[in-house]
Amino acid sequence: MKEKIKILGVDFSTMNMKETVDAIACEIANDNEKLFHIITGNPEIVLSSQKDNEVKSIINKCDLVTADGVGIVLASKWRRKPLEERVTGFDLLTELLKRGNSEGWSFYFLGAQDETSKLAIEKISKLYPNLKIVGRQHGYFSSSEEEKIILDINNKKPDILVVALGAPRAEKLIYKYKENLSAKIAVGVGGSLDGISGKVKRAPDIWIKLNIEWLYRLICQPSRWKRQLALPIFAYKAFTEMYY
Repeated sequence: MKEKIKILGVDFSTMNMKETVDAIACEIANDNEKLFHIITGNPEIVLSSQKDNEVKSIINKCDLVTADGVGIVLASKWRRKPLEERVTGFDLLTELLKRGNSEGWSFYFLGAQDETSKLAIEKISKLYPNLKIVGRQHGYFSSSEEEKIILDINNKKPDILVVALGAPRAEKLIYKYKENLSAKIAVGVGGSLDGISGKVKRAPDIWIKLNIEWLYRLICQPSRWKRQLALPIFAYKAFTEMYY
């Protein structure tokens, strides 16, 4: 794999989307017994890692951290090691579904509300009829139900376990059972199933190209304003990190 770039203590992959999907495809083809854990790292989870030692440890021990967020790309430019592009959870999932459709990969989906999960799976099945959906489970479960869900995942043995529980819950769950999960790849994708189902509309392409997708989300979901505070805080810390 290509070299990494460290931003606020997190080693981010410098691979673009195609390279990332190719690397994941190699992991699946190699049929390694060890689970390959991917974190789609945005400013929120980076800041979380500075306050939560458990999150910090999980990030340090995972196999790949992608740059999910324009703030990460901007910080890389300040270091004169500009990342080629963002590799967001939603976009990565989309590309994996496309590749999985051609390769016949199997997927297990964990997360989102039950109706949202059902609708997302229906849409995925229609768009990508050649991939194998071996199981799904909504994200509203108690800790006492975890082992039953893990057992179901292990019985299905998916190539890719898609965890849409939000950060850092997804990362903590994957790490907790990492040594006992019978899947080749596990990746946290935030609220991507909400987007696929249509419950949450993604920003139009022009907003994404202008790197203001965050503003579109804030306009559509004003309740996100507290989460959006992470963006200027991250930018300030990432910028000052270069001089201290």
